[in-house]
Amino acid sequence: MSKQTLSFQAEVAQLLHLVTHSLYSNPEIFLRELISNASDACDKLRFEGLNNAALFEDAPNLEVRVAFDKAARTITITDNGIGLSQQEAIDNLGTIAKSGTKDFVSKLSGDQKADAQLIGQFGVGFYSGFIVADKITVESRRAGLPAADGVRWISGGTGDFEVETIDRAQRGTSITLHLREDAEEYLNLWKLKSVINKYSDHISLPILMEKEEWKEGENDQPGGMVPTGEWEAVNKASALWTRNKKDITTEQYNEFYKAISHDFEDPLTWSHNRVEGNTEYTQLLYIPAKAPMDLWNRDKKAGVKLYVKRVFIMDDAEALMPTYLRFVKGIIDSANLPLNVSRELLQESRDVRAIREGSTKRVLSMLEDLAKHDKHDATPGADGVTDVVDADDKAKEGKYSSFYAEFGAVLKEGLGEDFGNTQRLAKLLRYASTQSDTVSVSLADYKARMKEGQDAIYYITADNLAAAKNSPQLEVFKKKGIEVLLMTDRVDEWSLNYLHDFDGTPLQSVAKGAVDLGKLQDEAEKKAAEEAAEAFKPLLAKLKEALKDKAEDVRVTTRLVDSPACLVVQDGGMSTQLARMLKQAGQSAPEAKPVLEVNAEHPLVKKLDGSVHFNDLAHILFDQALLAEGGLPEDPAAYVKRVNALLA
Repeated sequence: MSKQTLSFQAEVAQLLHLVTHSLYSNPEIFLRELISNASDACDKLRFEGLNNAALFEDAPNLEVRVAFDKAARTITITDNGIGLSQQEAIDNLGTIAKSGTKDFVSKLSGDQKADAQLIGQFGVGFYSGFIVADKITVESRRAGLPAADGVRWISGGTGDFEVETIDRAQRGTSITLHLREDAEEYLNLWKLKSVINKYSDHISLPILMEKEEWKEGENDQPGGMVPTGEWEAVNKASALWTRNKKDITTEQYNEFYKAISHDFEDPLTWSHNRVEGNTEYTQLLYIPAKAPMDLWNRDKKAGVKLYVKRVFIMDDAEALMPTYLRFVKGIIDSANLPLNVSRELLQESRDVRAIREGSTKRVLSMLEDLAKHDKHDATPGADGVTDVVDADDKAKEGKYSSFYAEFGAVLKEGLGEDFGNTQRLAKLLRYASTQSDTVSVSLADYKARMKEGQDAIYYITADNLAAAKNSPQLEVFKKKGIEVLLMTDRVDEWSLNYLHDFDGTPLQSVAKGAVDLGKLQDEAEKKAAEEAAEAFKPLLAKLKEALKDKAEDVRVTTRLVDSPACLVVQDGGMSTQLARMLKQAGQSAPEAKPVLEVNAEHPLVKKLDGSVHFNDLAHILFDQALLAEGGLPEDPAAYVKRVNALLA
């Protein structure tokens, strides 16, 4: 292939403009990203070399070298990893590879901090080099290809790049950054070493730099530091997760998280453990502080990094973490799995199942610990002594609330996926309620303040908090001071199909079945309701006939106080809200008619008897009940026409 000039993918051109003009808040991350990519290239060679040792050629020791040239104003990062073929250089450096380009570009906001967090999250870490460079030269040869099949890639970070074939004896990749004048501070051994120590000390292969020594000046020339030709490792070159926890600082844990997750914020919490027994493995698991942009893409590959005996195997080991915990980042290093483990084996292995169960329990334990410390009561106890809150506990205050705001809805998916941990998950759930607008009420909180004689946990699902709070179905509960949980996440309706009770107390939707408050309803109320239903029978029969195409049944209710009517479904039936959600998602929903419940004491209901507009009033009553719960009449124009006719 002779030299040719090619255009960047449109999204890359936008990205390069963004990097060049906006990302100055943390320019030193370019070195972290490029060293991380070099380390990944070595990991990939190590993995492919398990089945083809010839790929190591005559250089079995994997390493990364960082060099700089003050006179030429360049920094070069070289690895002897897997390398790139000519086509791979075009594909991987000219496009945002494997990253959903439309979604990525839709996130380009121009906001400096937000845009900085995108670097790395979509596999675009390479382009961070343009934060400090006005030209980048990449020379590479893929392991196993002849020296004549090397490739040189050059771009100034504008709209195009050049690619040509070169002779390259060395396997792997060299990336040379031609620095802009405002980035000359990086042409300094101490500066580069400090950045490497800060961000890349955990890299499990040596990062080498050339030593310098002082040389006296000659012929009136000033002295200075000059390279010695001797290379030394500037990182510990041991995998962080293999070290003793006591030897690792909080800052090192945080920087390791940022390196593997490409997040710019510190994690919320982490857990580092060695598990022994029939299945031995080390786990270092992190819970992020913020949700990634593609959290709701369940098809996206997600999971922790898998190592076997410190050899990198795969990035997204989905089999090691359930889907509802897809936000968890980290690594698992197994001593039991074979080095040539495949994705198919991961799905079938008994050891993998043990690791998955152990890791799931570890994450839930981390969340339980955060939840336990979410609120501290500083009031004196029964003995008059105020509990002392240590610094560790203090640091955890409020963290669970932050976590739940970001990931609570995803956690609820576990109710339908992880039946072995249903009750543990239930304890971690939080909701708003008729006593609290904030999403802070746990099922345990609710149960602790249930009224005497109350035998169910009541809840309602709705599209938003306002619709839930103002639902007519809550009226009798408000009147009696009975707390009702307000559930407004789209996943709530589905997830509650798998949570029938909490700690022995059943969960009851106030929108399903006839309301039965049991001991909370006195005998006088029950008798009055029975009498009203008996007296109302002739009118109910007429309403059933008028609404036979819309309502499965019409009955008198005691749940309404101020509203004339509401819609409910039979016990065990699909709620109207879930049916609407399924239809909006393009899925079929069973055609089930709701039950219309009417308030026999309401003036509008009383006006029905003997009215010449009976049919119109009946349909208005039904459609208004539908509107009150967030639905829409089947024929909005007919509804408006009926209302206008009555108003006129």
